Amino acid sequence: MFKGETMKAIYTFFWDCGRMGSVEGLFVANKDDIENALGKPIYFGEILGKHSEIFGDLKKEDLTIKSEDQNFIKEFERILGEGFSTGYNPLDYLPEEEPDDEDEDEDDEESE
Repeated sequence: MFKGETMKAIYTFFWDCGRMGSVEGLFVANKDDIENALGKPIYFGEILGKHSEIFGDLKKEDLTIKSEDQNFIKEFERILGEGFSTGYNPLDYLPEEEPDDEDEDEDDEESE
């Protein structure tokens, strides 16, 4: 790996939602993106049926690393497509990040 190059991993995600069922997925993600998502709220909505409201904070124990072999992951993505996922990828269900107030002030100054 070169300095500054992003490490990827293949992850599985699993939430047991009791009698409603479970939420699971297999996906490729940057390890930094996973680290940044830990502890943040995930909201799936009613994916397990009407009134199911599936949500919670992403925890390390919700994820299992299946491979960190960068050569394997590169070939895996070449065959299946970059950003491959099947099932549910919790990174796709993170809340939208709002811009900082400072960014808005800078935009206002530029438009004047």
